[in-house]
Amino acid sequence: MAFDLTPKKAEALFEGDGGGYYTWTTSEVPLLAQQNLGAGRLLLQPRGFALPHYADSSKVGYVIQGSDGVVGMVLPNSKEEVVLKLEQGDVIPVPIGAVSWWFNDGDTDLIIVFLGETSKALIPGKFTYFFLTGAIGLIGGFSTDFTSKVYGLDKDEAEKLTRSQTGILIIKLDKTQPMPKPQLHNTKKLVYNIDGAPPENAVEKAGLVKTLIEKEFSFIGDSGLSLIRVKLEPNAIKAPSYPVSATTQLIYIARGSGKIEIVDFNGKSVLNTEVEAGHLIVVPQFFVVAEVAGEEGLESYSTVTTTKPLFEELAGKTSIWSILSSTLQEVALNVDSDFQKLFISKIKESTNLFPPTT
Repeated sequence: MAFDLTPKKAEALFEGDGGGYYTWTTSEVPLLAQQNLGAGRLLLQPRGFALPHYADSSKVGYVIQGSDGVVGMVLPNSKEEVVLKLEQGDVIPVPIGAVSWWFNDGDTDLIIVFLGETSKALIPGKFTYFFLTGAIGLIGGFSTDFTSKVYGLDKDEAEKLTRSQTGILIIKLDKTQPMPKPQLHNTKKLVYNIDGAPPENAVEKAGLVKTLIEKEFSFIGDSGLSLIRVKLEPNAIKAPSYPVSATTQLIYIARGSGKIEIVDFNGKSVLNTEVEAGHLIVVPQFFVVAEVAGEEGLESYSTVTTTKPLFEELAGKTSIWSILSSTLQEVALNVDSDFQKLFISKIKESTNLFPPTT
């Protein structure tokens, strides 16, 4: 079975005065549909406002840029609108069916990438959004007579309700327009800054790895996903690893550049290519992936379709090699005992992050 794993950048779905929304299509990235994954990128200019909507997929948002973002959300089966503050490094889960709106209250662009799964989506591999208002809003789709009866309005009032907002997806608000203010207590509960969180593994001059799971941030469990941050220093290496459960990984390159290598079930290289900020890579189930940073370093964020991710390393002191017996290693690798001892001594000296060799 052949897979096209070529890294791709998002294409514009909508662009307007208030910002734009960009997506990876299944025609460009067929594996998204095959693996039931989806991704999108929201850019809000100052005072940009994404109209209220819900979607057919669960996803996790990561704030790439911005310090004064605001998101309002009504979660499924909730009677409360929560208003949250967003800044660079924040993670915000968006469960399937949650109604949300997004606003940039800052002076610079707000950029958020969304990664998620589409197993229950209307169209596999794609996030489909249902807007409450605007030119494609749901309330405008019903007949005026029906709307009048449902909301207790006369014909003119019903027309005003459904036709006043002519914007599509994203609009730009006037500076005099007041907006709801973030609730700090809810922000602390429902938003997690992964960039400022202590990593589970950090190596000087190599980088760090941080895995965000339900145990540490309960709200991400509502999305059924986990998020992994890998930050590599210039020319450092993240050793190859593979998931031990049937989960698919979706990697977004947020900053820097470098190289991604992926090996399939036949021990064959299926990807060995340069990547840069904005690239998206789909890693099929059980495939092995490694990252190599370029001169400016490499920072990636990836979702895995489970709330309890578990990966096996193929290098370093915690790798599978450090567990297998010396005799088994000699037989499996077809090497003598001297080489096996050399091999295992090197492994025990390292982790899964490697600084550049001098």
